[in-house]
Amino acid sequence: HPKLVSSSPAANAVAASPGRVTLRFSERLVPRVASATLTMTGMPGMADHPPMPVTARTTVGGDGRTLLVTPNQRLVAGTYRVNYRVVGADTHPIQGAYTFR
Repeated sequence: HPKLVSSSPAANAVAASPGRVTLRFSERLVPRVASATLTMTGMPGMADHPPMPVTARTTVGGDGRTLLVTPNQRLVAGTYRVNYRVVGADTHPIQGAYTFR
């Protein structure tokens, strides 16, 4: 099974408006079924604001082990959740999530 070995921004990190979220896995991914979503879950000064999906493009990098999530627009200050679902050569789907600010 592919395992998430690193991410940028990392889980629970504070990052200055990353232009891309990078997820690196322990083995090659099946590109046609690899996916990720980015959701803004909190915004400073707006405690009651519902989560907002961020429009982004998801691709598998040239090494076959990296999932790249590129937002269509600059990320503003807030808390974000990354949800991912990938499949490796063994065909077992793996999913997970983490947050960063």
